[in-house]
Amino acid sequence: MNQQRIDGGARRAVFAPVDSRARVDAVVRRIGDAIELGLLGDGEQLPGESELAGQLGVSTVTLREALMALRQQGLVTTRRGRGGGSFVSLPEAPGEERLKVRLSGWSTEELRDLGDHWAALSGTAARLAAERTEPEDLVPLRRTADELAQAEDAAARSRLYGRFHVELSAAAQSARLTREQVALQTEVGALLCLVLGDGEYREEVSERLRFVISAVQDGAHESARELAERCVRESTARLIALRLSL
Repeated sequence: MNQQRIDGGARRAVFAPVDSRARVDAVVRRIGDAIELGLLGDGEQLPGESELAGQLGVSTVTLREALMALRQQGLVTTRRGRGGGSFVSLPEAPGEERLKVRLSGWSTEELRDLGDHWAALSGTAARLAAERTEPEDLVPLRRTADELAQAEDAAARSRLYGRFHVELSAAAQSARLTREQVALQTEVGALLCLVLGDGEYREEVSERLRFVISAVQDGAHESARELAERCVRESTARLIALRLSL
């Protein structure tokens, strides 16, 4: 499914220079995470090798090794000749049973700790966004909340939910918070398919996200923080309850 191109701070964080250590792995992780979260749309063409290597602050040799690894993972396809290049290939959604097996590998304590980290990131991002954001910075957030309200399958909902939290960090104008949120969503994002399949909960989440946007727009930084944290804690509680039932 083709997705609308995502602009703004979230995309800038994707193509910011990577860490100087283990650069091939860092590039693979950065681009792979962005694809799985939907920050790079299915079928989207990546920048040319020289341009992309320059944006990421790596050599073209390093970039080619990373693209090879991404092709092996099925996240990127490469076409030769005129109109060729490297293109995003969105992975298929993992099956429900495989996700339940994955969830069963987490203890309730680990899930609670993950939720605490997520709440801290999103709460801080919401507070900072309410202090720093400009009206145009809220456009991606509104678009993602609207798409989530209409998304039919659980995999799309989980991607959009994760994307919202990444875009919230981008609205806070913090590249470090944005990168941390991207990394966290790759841990929790797929698992949320298990709770976002419920249409009623999808509607509840969409409404909560709109409350966060309104608080950010109004500059109500403490309210924005509390609403974002509450949204995350509710999702985490549902995952823990499901884990206990397995």
